[in-house]
Amino acid sequence: LAAELIRQKLDHPPITLLFCVREESGLHGARHVDLNALGAPAMAFNFDGSSASSITIAAVGADHWEAEIFGRASHAGVAPERGISATMILALALADVRAGGWFGKVVKGKGKDARQGTSNVGPVTGGDGRPAGDATNVVTDYVHVRGECRSHDAKFVREISNAYKAAFEKAAKQVTNSDGKSGRVKFKAVTEFPPFRIKETLPVVKRATAAVTDIGATPTLRAGNGGLDANWMVRHGIPTVTFGTGQNEPHTIDEWISLDEYDRACALALRLATMG
Repeated sequence: LAAELIRQKLDHPPITLLFCVREESGLHGARHVDLNALGAPAMAFNFDGSSASSITIAAVGADHWEAEIFGRASHAGVAPERGISATMILALALADVRAGGWFGKVVKGKGKDARQGTSNVGPVTGGDGRPAGDATNVVTDYVHVRGECRSHDAKFVREISNAYKAAFEKAAKQVTNSDGKSGRVKFKAVTEFPPFRIKETLPVVKRATAAVTDIGATPTLRAGNGGLDANWMVRHGIPTVTFGTGQNEPHTIDEWISLDEYDRACALALRLATMG
């Protein structure tokens, strides 16, 4: 866009180009952007996704959670009964979460009143990149695990996180040693990014649909299940829609990009910047 505006010497309204860092690791750039440096934009257009003609006007929010599981070390061959396995607490907690329908795709209720979301368990370590446990002949006394929960409903995001918290606390009480002592858990959940939905009648949406039509495509309004820089830009008070750039199968070994869709996204950016 910048190159074409300069090369063709095209007229355009004031434009701010924003390149947000650390989008994949938690939308940190968009979250902490210096709003005073943006020049008070009336609207924003974000590029992230597959189809350039798909206009994302809503996206999920997410909690990031982490649990520290404290057990008790003991020789696994000589006196395993004196130990409290943090690994077993983890296993029981995750089995409970899955049995309760809180892992993966999460649906609670039926019909139009159903609450929906997703959750995932991520890295399991001993903290600071160390493995969980020291050796196979030692009962594991510490495990650190991180995960996430997502939904278009901010309250349901926290409900999923609370289900994980309850499962870990329950599991810690279930694993005891010969002295009757049990493990313990420290659980923390924080909002990684809020969900959002902007109205279809906003000027930013009208400009987006007009621009897509102008480049010969058919605009489609959609809600996304992934986090976007738009999540935080909307929270900052800047109406933001998102278009795709040809990305397909992201975060998989089958990831690929459509060059035709990428070219269409470039044309769309130019049209958005120069239309009356």
